[in-house]
Amino acid sequence: MRRKKNYKREYEPDIAHQSIAISRFINYLMYDGKKSIAQKNLYNCFDVIKKKGLEPMEIFEKALDNVKPLMEVVSKRVGGANYQVPREVRPERQFMLASRWIIAAARSKKGKPIAEKIAEELLAAAENEGAAVKKKQDIHRMAEGNRAFAHFAK
Repeated sequence: MRRKKNYKREYEPDIAHQSIAISRFINYLMYDGKKSIAQKNLYNCFDVIKKKGLEPMEIFEKALDNVKPLMEVVSKRVGGANYQVPREVRPERQFMLASRWIIAAARSKKGKPIAEKIAEELLAAAENEGAAVKKKQDIHRMAEGNRAFAHFAK
């Protein structure tokens, strides 16, 4: 049986920076379809970074590059046993995972507005530190540990 064709999505760039990456990040940040609130939170986050004397766009891109995973493990059933098979990650998925991990790490912190928490997490990720980078390293470690099962990958 054929699978349905997976069509590439066309994304609109965001208003302030004309960046598709920021537009997608805002969509991941959004709750309950409230996009204007997500935009306000991200732009406030950029203001916090700018107040520290840094360029927000550079920090954003560097943070995402540092968090993007190259490998991940996929569960595959072979002969009654489940194996964690390491696989390369597609670029669209790399961005999606990096964005999710940064947002999840920011939301897990307590006691500050979300804009400040995202700013802190982006700054930490740009320095190769923080919870999102640790998550990437854990995923890479798991893929490295299961390298023996790489021959099961299609």
